[in-house]
Amino acid sequence: MENKTTFKETSIRLSGMTCASCVSRIESKISSLNGVQKINVNLANEKATVQYNQEKTDIGEIIKTIKDIGYGVHTKKATFSISGMTCASCVNRIEKSISKLSGVQKVHVNLANESATVEYIEEQVTTSQLVKAIEKLGYRASLGESTEEAEKDKKEQGYNLLRKKFILGLLLSIPFFIQMISDFVMLYDMNSPFKFHLTPWAQLLLATPVQFYVGAHFYKDAFHAVKARSANMAVLVVLGTSAAYFYSMFLTVFKLEGGLYFEAAAIIITLILLGKLLETRAKGQTSEAIKKLMKLQPKTAKVIRDGVEMDIPIDEVEVDEVIFVKAGEKIPVDGEIIEGSTTIDESMLTGESMPVTKKKGDQVIGGTINKHGSFTFKTTKIGHETALAQIIKLVEEAQGSKAPIQRLVDKISGIFVPIVILIAIITFGVSYFVLGFSPALIHTVAVLVIACPCALGLATPTAVMVGTGKGAEHGLLIKGAEYLESAHRITTVVLDKTGTITKGKPDVTDIHLFGNLSEEDILRIAASAEKGSEHPLGEAIVTKASIENLTLTATTNFEAIPGHGIKVVVDDKEVLIGNSKLMEINSVAYEETIPVKNKLESQGKTAMIMAVDGKIQGVIAVADTVKESSASAIKKLREMGIEVVMMTGDNKLTAKAIGEEVGVNRILAEVLPEDKAKEVSEIKKKGKVVAMVGDGINDAPALAEADVGIAIGTGTDIAIEAADITLMRGDLTGIVDTIRLSKATMRKIRQNLFWAFGYNVLLIPVAAIGLLNPILAGGAMAFSSVSVVTNTLFLRKWKPLKK
Repeated sequence: MENKTTFKETSIRLSGMTCASCVSRIESKISSLNGVQKINVNLANEKATVQYNQEKTDIGEIIKTIKDIGYGVHTKKATFSISGMTCASCVNRIEKSISKLSGVQKVHVNLANESATVEYIEEQVTTSQLVKAIEKLGYRASLGESTEEAEKDKKEQGYNLLRKKFILGLLLSIPFFIQMISDFVMLYDMNSPFKFHLTPWAQLLLATPVQFYVGAHFYKDAFHAVKARSANMAVLVVLGTSAAYFYSMFLTVFKLEGGLYFEAAAIIITLILLGKLLETRAKGQTSEAIKKLMKLQPKTAKVIRDGVEMDIPIDEVEVDEVIFVKAGEKIPVDGEIIEGSTTIDESMLTGESMPVTKKKGDQVIGGTINKHGSFTFKTTKIGHETALAQIIKLVEEAQGSKAPIQRLVDKISGIFVPIVILIAIITFGVSYFVLGFSPALIHTVAVLVIACPCALGLATPTAVMVGTGKGAEHGLLIKGAEYLESAHRITTVVLDKTGTITKGKPDVTDIHLFGNLSEEDILRIAASAEKGSEHPLGEAIVTKASIENLTLTATTNFEAIPGHGIKVVVDDKEVLIGNSKLMEINSVAYEETIPVKNKLESQGKTAMIMAVDGKIQGVIAVADTVKESSASAIKKLREMGIEVVMMTGDNKLTAKAIGEEVGVNRILAEVLPEDKAKEVSEIKKKGKVVAMVGDGINDAPALAEADVGIAIGTGTDIAIEAADITLMRGDLTGIVDTIRLSKATMRKIRQNLFWAFGYNVLLIPVAAIGLLNPILAGGAMAFSSVSVVTNTLFLRKWKPLKK
């Protein structure tokens, strides 16, 4: 008989259910799991209540099963600020402990920005429980997004305390430095007048405050690590410096003969603090991009209420408010221009240096700068819904995420410290029997200190922070570290045609004359005729006439003939615009247009014949024109050794014409939207790493199927959630820049891992055989952390390609 105390009942919020059959499916699948005693799924409140035996199954397996059969589980994300972490082992420890809590789905701890992002089921665990769990490990944790000022004050306080401790440690260590110099001089010249040696009690007096005040947090961190049956950098520092200090204290108190090593303990702690101080200062610069984005948010908005213009705080702005913006001012929130025209600098969001012309009906983005002219606009998005707020959130989440290579590093760091302790024990044992206690102690201290994995936890996250930040600065929004890492391995780029290679909006490209009317007359008559049409081709003609500032004429008897064209009266003349079939139906001889029409259509253009009062006057060609950057971007991709494939639902003739124009050799034409994902899957089966580039909405299944999904678009229309990477401007050069940025970031990560890990592997044996002084080991360890962060900061010089 089962022990009833092992049963647990829990509720899970579900998504994706549509009918009773969904309920039945979930209940049937979950009930079949070993250990599930009872399940009740409620379609109305989208909740599942499960009773299960904790010894036979767990909530993780239940949730995985629900997801496997195609339904979603509602989870929440919370970000915690954590202080007290020192190395990769701390990261590993927190992640392991938190992930064991019931309801926790994912945990990402970032040493570089001292935060943890936890995805959890709120019915299973609360944020206060998560905070308590982190604090139980010996760290300080707080929930929520602090204000920029509060976060800055908190970091400044920590930095100032660290600096005070370092200065105290330095002052108390100076006599030890002088003594070391004196001993070195005396070694070569016994008669040297430069003699300085502290008494044993003076050394004890100087070293004690350094050991237990300046280095207090090492003891605290080490205590919590050991209590949690773990080991981190603090454990190694405490073991090494305490061995030197307590051995020296023992000799001093009991007045025994032997070498004193107070100076090793004091100077090592001081040097490690110096490294931490420099590291903290440099780490602050890795998040420069997110700070710049936050500064873009204006504090106030000039709102017009009841005809009165007033400045109000940005938080008080509501949807559908009317806001007035002067030249030189920042646009406070997202909206639509209702009066006026201007040019707007959107470079801070899109990376596009040229100002964008805006007129009535155009969208504006909060945080961008109004360059010329004043205008009023109606707000459409406020607060966390604005494009800038979404971008900030996206970048913060990306900077807090973990690259696959970091997971490998975490596994290594989890076993690294215990292995080092074992090496230190072996070093002590061998040295003791060969050389005696004193040399054995020094060799062991050197091993413990040189092996501290401080830099290991900084190697990857600092590079990810700078890489994703630089991307956002230039209009490349990378959703997570895994996509930043994956992008450098791309071998094939699949490009959707419409809106990606082409502009997505038809333009008038050619006007061929066959009668006595001028090009201007044909365009004016055609635009007058088409202004009542909603067809994209008609809209292209009207837009072209508007650009040419042509005055349109009133029309009568408008008739749209599906599949053929239009028939309308303009200036008391009957006008036909359409295909050959329309001309045949109305008995208009059009044979002379056939060569021109065939040539235009072979170029991927749509050719429309225009007849006035039964006589052919011209042929107007309309096409979805190629973006200016498409051909050069595709050329650069091919030069990088990347295969480029164009995929489109258009006919093969049109697809071939566009492909030849931009330099794409492989074309997949006449592909239905639902088949695009299958085509991507087929390419992946050939061992290719595939990036799918589309508009982020129509191509969502293909974007999801690809190894890296890239949405391309502009401004607020962009579907940020639809892809792994979003290009803020409609420019294919962004794909090249994304791959370049990924390669640059991965290069920095590899260099950082060398500095963080490689030198340990080289110097641990050197320390073990007694060829490395403990003080030099402390300096080398501090240099390792600083070199990793400094090396990462060079990534801030990365720049996109010039167009």
